[in-house]
Amino acid sequence: MTDTEIDITADLVRALLREQHPDLAQLAIEEVAGGWGNQMWRLGDDLVVRMQRMDPSPELQLKERRWLPVLAPSLPLPVPNPVRFGEPSGRFPKHWTVMTWVPGEPLDHATITRGDHAADTLAAFLRALHVEAPADAPAATDRGAHPKDCARGFDYFFQSVALGDIAEEVRAVWDDAVAAPEWAGPPVWVHGDLHPANVVVADGTLSGIVDFGDLFAGDPAWDLAAAWLLLPEGTAARFFDAYAQADEGTIRRARGLAAMKSLFLMLMGQNGDRGLPGGKPHWGPVGRAALDRVLKGV
Repeated sequence: MTDTEIDITADLVRALLREQHPDLAQLAIEEVAGGWGNQMWRLGDDLVVRMQRMDPSPELQLKERRWLPVLAPSLPLPVPNPVRFGEPSGRFPKHWTVMTWVPGEPLDHATITRGDHAADTLAAFLRALHVEAPADAPAATDRGAHPKDCARGFDYFFQSVALGDIAEEVRAVWDDAVAAPEWAGPPVWVHGDLHPANVVVADGTLSGIVDFGDLFAGDPAWDLAAAWLLLPEGTAARFFDAYAQADEGTIRRARGLAAMKSLFLMLMGQNGDRGLPGGKPHWGPVGRAALDRVLKGV
């Protein structure tokens, strides 16, 4: 059975719960829209079942199981915490995890209206997360490198998205990031995939952070790109003032990485669902708005 042939339904989720966690099997089950690597099913009021779908290996889920219980107590925003483990079986040959539900609306379907509050909230969260990681923390895989080592990915996105008369400005931001010094500090914990679908908002501000499958130890610039990817125009400076730990080189790398991530969002919107479950055609306008903020630097 290939990944795309696994039909994950509410009946399958309930059957797996009956087999491995029968005390949870009577809770209401409702699909959560979106997601590529994993499919999410709301379980009762306080839980969610994270089903491995397109991810080729269980590494990302196993990473969340190992490290989120360690990190969550020190983080000032709600994050999903694993509470039960589902193992591969005859019914479903992949891993699945029962986690705490983080209330709120994903930012790619919502709006931040309290920009200053959100900037302060994001800064406080990343200050708490960006502490020196232990020696056995996971290393970065397809992200985490200095921008100069990500030229192939940037060039692919740059050439695939119609940029018109802003192309030179985008290239200049990227070139500046490539020229910035490398991270000189110790490897710190990095979420690694902060974009509008991986944060939730409530009451007009950030209320939670989700999807830690790309968690790694490394350069905080990969998360600091969120100043432009997530926050409203005009709040990036406030964010960096509140974060208070980023030198000029780190901010330059973060801005270039934000440009690259914005292009990725635009490409996903341009390509629609690309035949994959959880396609994101609405990411195009989200990515373009983020890129505009990157170019303005605010």
